[in-house]
Amino acid sequence: MKYSVDFNECLKDSPKFRASLEDAESDIESLELKLEKLVKLCNIMMDTGKAFNTANSGFINGIRDLASYFHDDSLVSGDNKVAASLSRFAHAMNEMLKYFSILMDQANRCVCKNLNNFIKNDVRKVKEARKHFEKISDDMDNALIRNASAQRSKQPECEEAHNVLTAMKSCFAHTSLDYVFQINVLQSKKRFEVLGTMLSFMHAQNTFFHQGHDLFADLEVYMKDVATQVDELSAKAKVERKEMEERHTLVQQKVGFFFFTI
Repeated sequence: MKYSVDFNECLKDSPKFRASLEDAESDIESLELKLEKLVKLCNIMMDTGKAFNTANSGFINGIRDLASYFHDDSLVSGDNKVAASLSRFAHAMNEMLKYFSILMDQANRCVCKNLNNFIKNDVRKVKEARKHFEKISDDMDNALIRNASAQRSKQPECEEAHNVLTAMKSCFAHTSLDYVFQINVLQSKKRFEVLGTMLSFMHAQNTFFHQGHDLFADLEVYMKDVATQVDELSAKAKVERKEMEERHTLVQQKVGFFFFTI
């Protein structure tokens, strides 16, 4: 990767300048392709994130619907542990979904918009400068050819060709300097633009995971209480099952006694 193009070589229009220019142009084209690819991948990630959000929202609504099924538990057992727990879990998952939506929004702002702006503004400036440079280069070549082919016997024609060539040399020098300036600015700017963009998104990810950690840290004690409730409900169900099995045995004994007495 070439970092810059020498201004001195630019003014000389030396073979070294042309070679370094070609390398720089190739490098910028490669950068543009990779940036466009990353933006495309970021858009795919966001689209997938939206699909995930939609599916997750449906799942959360299903949990809330299931919680409504247990709302009558308080009439039977005097409490409503299942419905309350399911509703709280659904609320926590919905909060995480909000955090994830913010993360996807940050991906759009930090990555897609920033990199797209860099491509459309900074990279485009270089490409426009390149077109102008190539046009002036062609004009310069034509001026050189015209000056070389001017008949020395025709003084006015020689003077005109010489004047045009002199003007073109000045124009070419300014255009070359501007083009090299744009290239060098881009080569320098790309580092902090790309790194700054990804750093912003990493901060967004850090915030997302911190929010999730804080949410579940607050929920941890409640989840432990629910785990205890689950054990209690399971133990209670085992007792009830045993009682029902004993009643079944009692019925069999009574039926057997009835037939025995007959």
